[in-house]
Amino acid sequence: MESCIVSTTDGVCLQARIFKPPQETTQYGSLGTAIVLVHPYSKLGGCQGLMQGIALRLAIKGFITVTFDMRGVGRSTGRCSLTGFAETQDVIAVCRWVSQNLPDKKIMLVGSSAGAPIAGSAVDQVEEVIGYTSIGYPFGLAASVLFGRHHKAILRSRKPKFFIMGTKDEFTSVAQLENKLKSAAGRVQAHLILGVSHFEVEGPAYDARMADLIVGFAASLTL
Repeated sequence: MESCIVSTTDGVCLQARIFKPPQETTQYGSLGTAIVLVHPYSKLGGCQGLMQGIALRLAIKGFITVTFDMRGVGRSTGRCSLTGFAETQDVIAVCRWVSQNLPDKKIMLVGSSAGAPIAGSAVDQVEEVIGYTSIGYPFGLAASVLFGRHHKAILRSRKPKFFIMGTKDEFTSVAQLENKLKSAAGRVQAHLILGVSHFEVEGPAYDARMADLIVGFAASLTL
């Protein structure tokens, strides 16, 4: 793991970590795709440390993986926002840094919880992003008060999209997810985990399963 600082266009400095595959790992390294992980809601304690378990597993499987603290979190400067639109600029900055500084030029964006709508709004703003995965996207009515204006960006994008959710998610029902995905453009996949809640899916007990699902989707983008 290496640390670095990424600067945004509005002068925020983001603390980021790069997880590199072991030298002997070649299973997915030839795909040329880096994975950028976007952490849950900053105002509820979201930080890049919550994504470390997934990042480590993705690196072991051969993917260069990047996590970062969004503005106002940890040692990143700036102030976090309520709706996540300022944080979308953080995602864009990190993706552009990855494409300019790391050997893998293609990027898959992965957002967890509130990080999912934030990442989704960045997908079509970075040419190098070839796909998107959400873990527990908060499509429900209550969460939409904060994040509803992000929905159109990812649903209208024609880039491949993969939505992972527990069937007991407290913020989005299965029916709400299915209804939203009916209007989605391009290739869309969903994976439901039976009997699992929102916070369980984004918790460390499911890091290995999340990594396996992300790897499967990333590999399918090159077929």
